[in-house]
Amino acid sequence: MRLHFETVDVFTSDRFSGNPLAVVLNAEGLSTQQMQAIAAEFNLAETTFVLPPKDSAHTAEVRIFTPRYEMPFAGHPNVGTAFVLGRAGSSYGRAIDGDHVVFEEKAGLVPITLLKDGATISGARLASPQPLSVGERIPAELVASACSVSLNDIETENHHPCITSCGAAFILAELKSRDALAQASARTDVFIREVSKQPVTSIMIYTQVDEPGIDIRARMFAPHHGIPEDPATGSANVALIGLLAKLRPEPDLQLSKTIAQGVEMGRPSLLHAQAEKRGGTVTATYIGGRCVPVMSGSIEIP
Repeated sequence: MRLHFETVDVFTSDRFSGNPLAVVLNAEGLSTQQMQAIAAEFNLAETTFVLPPKDSAHTAEVRIFTPRYEMPFAGHPNVGTAFVLGRAGSSYGRAIDGDHVVFEEKAGLVPITLLKDGATISGARLASPQPLSVGERIPAELVASACSVSLNDIETENHHPCITSCGAAFILAELKSRDALAQASARTDVFIREVSKQPVTSIMIYTQVDEPGIDIRARMFAPHHGIPEDPATGSANVALIGLLAKLRPEPDLQLSKTIAQGVEMGRPSLLHAQAEKRGGTVTATYIGGRCVPVMSGSIEIP
């Protein structure tokens, strides 16, 4: 069995920046164990596997794996996979027409809009598969210990560290300064011993900034899942924009933020996040960005 794959850099316009993704285009017939082994072989933050859709009204079923486990939903894998399939123009012999695709995933249906520069597909923008969910507070001491920051670095005026999800749950914690964000580092022992007990993917820390073209700077650590640091985490940032919209006093608004991530690890990424709020309830959240193709090849499966 010969598998065909492409790799892309997601949430960037520059090759060898952003968040790299491997997309296996003809994964039909692979077992879960084989998918996990291939993801471990690529050893990227995530690898996606494209399967025929269960419902012909949708574009494809997409399964997402980190080097160690399967994700129900993730941002950059969806953006990158939509980019690859849109550029290919078809999947399993079915044409991809127009600017929209829909993926079937563990967390639900993921509608995605293809972004274009003229007639050329340049990226994608997804709508989260689940409504915003804000769960319990998490002790600031846990975030401080796991991310090697002081308690005084954690900003609690706007919100305490908390579990937030739009399809994949994360602990979100705001820091007071860019310096504190830059100096943070993951303590693998704390992630394995304590963070792994929480019903979340991992922790994302962020700080709000006033910089040209950037509203927020963020970092996401997940060493207990084989990801020391992630260059761009769409699923965490789409939950963040939802949380920020929920915290705003206006009952109705459209909130947009540009988020920089991956800078400290040398893989700068830009994510464009939006949220819609109606009658005091966050009704929709979106995350998108540009992509760059990098490699293509094949894998032989006995």
